[in-house]
Amino acid sequence: MNDALAIHRLHFAFTVTFHYIFPQLTMGLALLLLVLKTMALRTGSEHYNCAARFWARIFAINFAMGVVTGIPMEFQFGTNWARFSKAAGGVIGQTLAMEGMFSFFLESAFLGLFVYGEERLGPRLHWFTSFCVFLGSWLSGYFIIATDAWMQHPVGYTMEPGGAIALSSLASLLTNAWILWQYTHNMLAAVVTASFVMSAVGAFYILTRNHVAFGQTFVRIGIVSGAVATLLLAFPTGDQQGKMVALNQPTTLAAMEGLFDSQKGAPLALIGQPDTERERLDNAIAVPKMLSFLTYQRWNAEIKGLNDFPRERWPDNIPLLYFSYHIMVGLGTLLIAGMAISAVLLLLGRLYGNRAMLWTLMLAFPFPYIATTAGWMTAEIGRQPWLTYGLMRTSEGTSARVSAGNGMFTLLGFMGLYALLGVLFLFLIWHEIEHGPKSPVSSAESTVRTV
Repeated sequence: MNDALAIHRLHFAFTVTFHYIFPQLTMGLALLLLVLKTMALRTGSEHYNCAARFWARIFAINFAMGVVTGIPMEFQFGTNWARFSKAAGGVIGQTLAMEGMFSFFLESAFLGLFVYGEERLGPRLHWFTSFCVFLGSWLSGYFIIATDAWMQHPVGYTMEPGGAIALSSLASLLTNAWILWQYTHNMLAAVVTASFVMSAVGAFYILTRNHVAFGQTFVRIGIVSGAVATLLLAFPTGDQQGKMVALNQPTTLAAMEGLFDSQKGAPLALIGQPDTERERLDNAIAVPKMLSFLTYQRWNAEIKGLNDFPRERWPDNIPLLYFSYHIMVGLGTLLIAGMAISAVLLLLGRLYGNRAMLWTLMLAFPFPYIATTAGWMTAEIGRQPWLTYGLMRTSEGTSARVSAGNGMFTLLGFMGLYALLGVLFLFLIWHEIEHGPKSPVSSAESTVRTV
């Protein structure tokens, strides 16, 4: 790998990883905001409206940070990955433009109405704005996933003379078989992130005895949504996504499991360290035959190992891919267990008084972020050495005239700027949490305020 290619990859990896801190929370919160507004509409309780207003402020800050950090990523397609943009722009330009024109404008316009238009719109129309924010947010996720799904599993294209890739079927692009499970898996991960964040804030309020009623509501909604989402994240979505990888990217599956030699009844590695020089998994602890069963539902099914494929088709950083995958799965398992225990305590009426569990919920909110980041690293490192799987190698997609020095200069600049943005984000979020939700006002106070 040459120096310029390494810098370009690191540059995009940094910007996209930092950026995705924010969309995963907004997409998950969009659903939970809709839940709060639905409960307010059904019960007529101002308590849920106040809770929704509080999370709308969190949502708005997060949304703004997502926009600020997302725009430079699209410019990087031209500045750092010009050859890829020239070759595949006729395909990926469709979904990226649709994301901007349809979903982003839908989400941002109705977010403004949701935040500032409650008094003028009335309960039902204000609920409708929350639904449109949810729809725009999740539609945005769909178009972005459709773009990545095409890079993972290209469909609906023709090769033009000179190497350009032309779109031959928009319907095929938008209904790519890869999208279904990748999209549902990703959106459920966003719900898990939002559920843990909401539960953490609720646990904080209960432990500090501030805004206790709101804290209990946040914990309850976070745990119910999180318990459902974590289970669905594993089965069926995670399971089916894994089968898509096994069917279409067998080298990726082998690298994820550190499997070098083909085996019938292949074991599922729990712990180990892949050694690519000696082509083995060191210090392995594995469940016999489980990988074959999970992949093909047959205990003795054969799983192809890396040695069955040419080395030039192997993912180019097998240890990082292996550890990213196992971090995702390991943390996912812990998240399922945490939500399951919390749900049981909630049903028994013992959660709000259990300080140990409340502390656990409050401190657990970073782990969904880590698991999601590891999941995306698994998907993108697993696709290597291809930029578009089977069509264009990553080394062929960079900008030929942008040197390693140019890339490093802008990377350092982005790191400094994003560090400042991160500090600003944490300050704004802490400011909102410290002030907390505003308690429902009386009708007389509301009338005076309106006048």
